[in-house]
Amino acid sequence: MSPRRVAGAYLAEARSECLRYLRAPSFMLPMTLFSTVFYLMFGVLINHGNGDAARYLLASYSTFGIIGPGLFGFGVSLAIERDGGLLTLKRALPMPPGAYLLGKMLMAMLAASFVTVLLLCVGVFLARVELTLGQMAALLATGMFGALPFCALGMFAGTLIKGQGAPGMLNLIYMPMAFMSGLWLPLPMLPKFIQQLAPIWPSYHLNQITLAAVGLNHQALWPHVLVLCAFAAAFLLLAARRLRRYG
Repeated sequence: MSPRRVAGAYLAEARSECLRYLRAPSFMLPMTLFSTVFYLMFGVLINHGNGDAARYLLASYSTFGIIGPGLFGFGVSLAIERDGGLLTLKRALPMPPGAYLLGKMLMAMLAASFVTVLLLCVGVFLARVELTLGQMAALLATGMFGALPFCALGMFAGTLIKGQGAPGMLNLIYMPMAFMSGLWLPLPMLPKFIQQLAPIWPSYHLNQITLAAVGLNHQALWPHVLVLCAFAAAFLLLAARRLRRYG
C-alpha cells in the first residue's frame, strides 16, 4: 500500500471508532460524566467555597476522569469484540494492523480531553478556582496524554476477561486504585500503609502530574512521567503477546 492509502486506512478506522462511541451514549455518558458529577458534589456543593480544596479536587477528579476512557474504552470494547469475533474479522481485513489500536487510542484521548474540559468549566465557573491559561493548557495536555498508560492496562485486561464480565472486573481495578492513590481523599488523611503503597499505582503518578498542572505540586515530574511510560510499555507488550497468541 502507498503511504497515502495507509494514512487513509488509519484515518478511516479512527473515524469509525469515534462514530461508534458517539452512537452509544449509554456507554460514553457515564464514562465521561462520572467524575464531573463527583466534583460537583464534593468540590462545589459540599466544599463551601474552600479554594485549596476545590483546586485539589479538580486535579484528583481530573485524574479519576482521565483513567476511565482508557481503561473502559479499551478493556470493555476489546473483550466484547473478541467474544463476538469482530477482532478476528478485523485482523483478516487488508488494513494496517495498528489502525485498530490507534483508533481506540485516539477515541480514549478525545474522551479524556472532553472530561478535562468539563471539569475545568465546573472548577473555574462554579468552584471559582483561579487558574492561568498555562495551567489550563497543562491540565488539558495531561488529560490527553495521561490516558495512554490506562489504554495499555485496559487493552491487557481486555485480553484476559470475557465481554459480559468486563465492566464489573474493570471496576474492581478502577475503584480501589483510585481510592488508594489519593484521588478521593488526600493521602495524608488515609492510613499509613495505604500511603506507603500509593506509588505502586499508575494513578498516583498521574495525579502528581495533574496536581503540578494546577500549581499544587512543585517537585520534579520526570520520575512520574518515566513510571507512566514504563507502565504503558510493559502492559502494551503483555497485551500484544496475548493477542498474537490467543487472538
